[in-house]
Amino acid sequence: MSLSQLASLILSRQFAVFVTGGLVCALADVGLMQLLLANGVATTAAASAGFGAGLLVNYAFHSRVTFNSAASPANFTRYLCVVGVNYLLTIGCVALADANLDNPLLGKLLSLPLVAVNGYLLSKYWIFK
Repeated sequence: MSLSQLASLILSRQFAVFVTGGLVCALADVGLMQLLLANGVATTAAASAGFGAGLLVNYAFHSRVTFNSAASPANFTRYLCVVGVNYLLTIGCVALADANLDNPLLGKLLSLPLVAVNGYLLSKYWIFK
């Protein structure tokens, strides 16, 4: 894929919908966590429930809205693989920025567009093909 093709994909309407789905997922994740915390649920349990809900909302949104693809065990398994890869990319960016710049937040912020583009491309060409 050429740089101009990649730029066209990133500037596409579908990529904007993909990013919107990520924001919806984040709201579900944080919202459920906050709701549970406000009702006395332990922090780790609330964060885990939020993460799980966000993950499911993200998958459902992208399969139905972004890529108009039926949910299946096969594409859900591929989705979970991409979640794992993006987690490793995030941890790598955080660790590099922490070790080299003493700034883990910068690594986290720099990982966001990398993870978004990686997630989009793998979703489009592998998960929901």
